[in-house]
Amino acid sequence: MCLADAELLAARARELRRAITLKEYRPGGVIQRERGTLTVLHQPLVAPCQAGRLDTRNARYVLGLIDRAVDGALAGEFAAVVTAPVQKSVINDAGIPFMGHTEYIGARTAAPLPVMLLTAGELRVALATTHLALRDVSAALDAERLAQMLQIIAHDLRRDFDLPSPRVAVCGLNPHAGESGHLGDEERRLIAPAIARARAAGVSVAGPLPADTVFVPRQLAAYDVVLAMYHDQGLPVLKYAGFGHAVNVTLGLPIVRTSVDHGTALDLAGRGGADPGSLLAALDLAARLAAHRTHATGAARAS
Repeated sequence: MCLADAELLAARARELRRAITLKEYRPGGVIQRERGTLTVLHQPLVAPCQAGRLDTRNARYVLGLIDRAVDGALAGEFAAVVTAPVQKSVINDAGIPFMGHTEYIGARTAAPLPVMLLTAGELRVALATTHLALRDVSAALDAERLAQMLQIIAHDLRRDFDLPSPRVAVCGLNPHAGESGHLGDEERRLIAPAIARARAAGVSVAGPLPADTVFVPRQLAAYDVVLAMYHDQGLPVLKYAGFGHAVNVTLGLPIVRTSVDHGTALDLAGRGGADPGSLLAALDLAARLAAHRTHATGAARAS
């Protein structure tokens, strides 16, 4: 089932000559799963939409779709939320402060500390900071926050990914993890104390490790997840290894939320040539995580 403007979906299908039957979503009703059928919770656009063209008039509409999906998941109406990419710039251009799905959904669900994790098979990379200018990363790091993040990562990997004792590798911020303080002091001042606190809380964690060697296969085999300090420290490796089938998962939420591993690709919009691989992977993982949580909840109640 998807949230969208049903008329827009029908128009795009006609333009691309795709045979699809749209069914109206009714709360509590049966969701059609036949091939070529899509159940839609119709949410009408504010302004007409042209493929590949940004329009600030629809910025709040995009956020409204996220709100409806999240609220439905919180209420138990939906088992999980899978988000498509959004163009952050057009939301900000509309005068709405917006860093990304992770932070927005975290606030919507009152989650104290949402954590972005991307996964491609056995390779998992979490981010200490997300969409920040590089010059702002150091100031955004905080030892207590990093320690809490490490505990959230370990907790959610145990609960949702069947890893009894997740092994976490933590990257340093600076080249060579600071070179014993000669290339920056964030490792000694912030990252190492966070690791010590997480270890004291029972997390299996190593670091701070040089980011240029932690992803070497022999090193990586010793860990279940890598915590990178900033977006482009960890994600280039993951996207090189798994672009097109990697999945973005938000940890630390009371709901299941996954997404694609890519952006909006405005140059491909409306042409029918976009690769749906990551979206399909996100849907599959969301279904598995939701089923896993339902089973775990039922087992806990039975005991």
